[in-house]
Amino acid sequence: MYQKIRDLREDHDLKQRELAEYLNCSQRTYSNYELGQRDIPTDVLIKLANFYNVSIDYLLGQTKNPKRNK
Repeated sequence: MYQKIRDLREDHDLKQRELAEYLNCSQRTYSNYELGQRDIPTDVLIKLANFYNVSIDYLLGQTKNPKRNK
């Protein structure tokens, strides 16, 4: 999961600081999410899924299909 959120951020040419601002957390906290040094809270996981328009299952590594079910 942690590598996936990093890959998505890099694919969208975003900096950690930009995602941290969107998530209303510090850059250090966001960095810890990407490094797997801090668990990602459910509300942050939902925000990331909405931001990237992917399913939470995709972020959690439960599926390789990023599309959301309708």
